[in-house]
Amino acid sequence: MSTISSEITAMQNQTAYNQTDVGRTTSTDTSDANMFLTLMLQQLQNQDPTQPTDNTEWLAQLAQYSTLEQMTQMNEGFEDCMSYLSALYSDIAANAEITQTLSMIGKEVTIKIPSEKEGEEDTVVSGIVTEASFEDGTGKVKVNGEYYSIANIVSIREEGSSDTVSDSTDQNAA
Repeated sequence: MSTISSEITAMQNQTAYNQTDVGRTTSTDTSDANMFLTLMLQQLQNQDPTQPTDNTEWLAQLAQYSTLEQMTQMNEGFEDCMSYLSALYSDIAANAEITQTLSMIGKEVTIKIPSEKEGEEDTVVSGIVTEASFEDGTGKVKVNGEYYSIANIVSIREEGSSDTVSDSTDQNAA
């Protein structure tokens, strides 16, 4: 009997503590847990003293509460993990673009600049990449004294070679 009393006292203390936190938090999970404890406490307070509730029923409800808390903690852990993976993916993508841009130095490229007016032909520029930079989060290469976005490069060749190393227009058509 004293074990049940100590469990009831612990639940009452926890419920009182949680009720003071309810005003400070907006989490639905926390509100659900507080509501669960409040209902359980009400059951304890309003039970018939001549026919008390079976201990196994209380243990089952405590197990449900424990499961709820564990699921809440797992969800928070998954959210933290997803945030970390998202940041890691962004870093990897940025590093890949940096590596790709730097690997073009000394290569001969063909750049196709889309026309701003309809009906006009696109401008095509060819030359050796002499410099690479990063502005506004995108890689840029310097060809013939001008900077161009790497997104406009349609082919890359070794200097003086007629063989194309990469041709993004052919890749897009495939």
